Amino acid sequence: MKRTPSVILGLCSYTHDSAAALLLDGELIGFVEEERLSEQKHTKLYPTHAVDWLLDRAKLTSADVDTVAYNFQPARYLAESPAALRLALSPTTRDRAFARAHGFAKVAARTLTRTRLIGRQFPAARVTPVLHHRAHQLTAFAASGWDDAAVLVVDSLGERQTTTIARGHDALRPRTRTLEAINDPASLGYVYGAVTEHLGWRRGDEEGTVMALAALGDPARFRRVFAHAVRTTAAGFAVNPAYFPPRTLISGYPRTSRRFVSETCPERRPDEPLTEVHQDLAAALQDRTEQVMVHLARRARAITGSPRLCVGGGVATNCVSIGRIIEAGIFDEVFVPPAPGDAGTAIGAALAVHTDGSGLRPVAGVARNCYLGPSYEDHTLDLTPWPGLRQKTLGIEVAEFLADQLAHGTIIGLFQGQVEAGPRALGNRSILASPLEAGVVERLNATVKFREPFRPFAPMVLAERAEEFFTLGQQAPYMSMASGVTDKTREQVSAVVHANGTSRLQTVTKAQNPFMHAVLDAFARRTGVPVLINTSLNVKGKPICGTPEMALDCLANSGLDALLLEGRWITK
Repeated sequence: MKRTPSVILGLCSYTHDSAAALLLDGELIGFVEEERLSEQKHTKLYPTHAVDWLLDRAKLTSADVDTVAYNFQPARYLAESPAALRLALSPTTRDRAFARAHGFAKVAARTLTRTRLIGRQFPAARVTPVLHHRAHQLTAFAASGWDDAAVLVVDSLGERQTTTIARGHDALRPRTRTLEAINDPASLGYVYGAVTEHLGWRRGDEEGTVMALAALGDPARFRRVFAHAVRTTAAGFAVNPAYFPPRTLISGYPRTSRRFVSETCPERRPDEPLTEVHQDLAAALQDRTEQVMVHLARRARAITGSPRLCVGGGVATNCVSIGRIIEAGIFDEVFVPPAPGDAGTAIGAALAVHTDGSGLRPVAGVARNCYLGPSYEDHTLDLTPWPGLRQKTLGIEVAEFLADQLAHGTIIGLFQGQVEAGPRALGNRSILASPLEAGVVERLNATVKFREPFRPFAPMVLAERAEEFFTLGQQAPYMSMASGVTDKTREQVSAVVHANGTSRLQTVTKAQNPFMHAVLDAFARRTGVPVLINTSLNVKGKPICGTPEMALDCLANSGLDALLLEGRWITK
């Protein structure tokens, strides 16, 4: 009798960065973040578009789904409620105790309700909640393709956990075992988000802006504050509630204390100018984050003994910290998956359900794979809603044509193939520019991306020539690691070097992205430099363009010169 394939739908939903992944007999059919299709950045809504696309791609219906894997476990929140009451014993935290106990109980009930809502949409499926950090661990480890590695997950909060160290094993049937865990209120993600908000940016969205600002400041000014606020311990770190009061999961409770304000600076409104004190505060926050992350990496090496490290969770998007871990030489190699944040836990949750089953087939389609979303090669293009745009179809030498345009200073949007997983554009939904053009960074920030002038732009480089320009010493396929640069980079392509002397690079191999490899090769033949500026195809406040319509809007409403959309050259 023929065996019925196992159909597992992984979901991240109702919190932020909604996404869905589909495993069919252990093979990853696809993954996409809902914002790429709905145009609502960081949406927390149920990922209707993502689920519909996945089921359509697999030629399935909702009735065919066996299991829905959800990326949180409701009951785990409840355990924090009685623990929170201990805060009443300290005068520093007494005012948070009952609010925190109530908040965690409320979120537990809300999460349970969400799992029931999901269950109603899949009549034949069981809904299986998965521990949040386990989902992060499996996403990071399975994407590495390694048989053995230490796995470090650092985020804001998953149920009660904020930091876990695990060991992963078996590339074909990936599993992880948590060895140590740090619980809230010790949370590095919470601290970074609190200071992001204090500096006038959106918590959970603009932490990258603070990381960029940090390069302009002097960490020494507030180094002692953060040393007291975030203290390292033998097994990790602790957060001082006198500076960052414990979270309550209830609105109306500030994340920073009066003491923090008095020892640093008043809260900045978004419309207020940036000053030296804001730069220095960002620098001290980033400096302490890097110190703690390196400390955690050393701990991971000590308790696992593994020579390789996978890093996941929202704090894993702090590329400078990842670069510091690599520079420290703690591990032979470090890996960050393309989607290390919560969206990627849709994959990890599905993997958890699959690996917990019996008679398993090996996992496929996850390792070293970042192009997982919808593609539109055969999409009919109607430019009627954009009367100012015109198009022509290019011939077979598209890579040569694109390289030539870039070499002549054209700033180009690129829309090709499947949507990337994760927060970085990796050559399929990118804005490309020559780093050799004078004033290109200023032009990109001011007229194309509409963002702060101090924000840097990342380079993509031919993997086989990366060592000429960057000192990282390993591949960086997902633009998740900041690297030092060589003298050649400073002399020839200084536009890709940030104020702290680093670049968040993407190394490109022919196997990973044949088209972008061909473009970089063609650009190098014209200019002698195998490096391009690569930033995401969007403007500030908007998600990366997942659909042709979103890309056309981006072209029409920004300073882009042209858009290459599946072999069609579109200009204004």
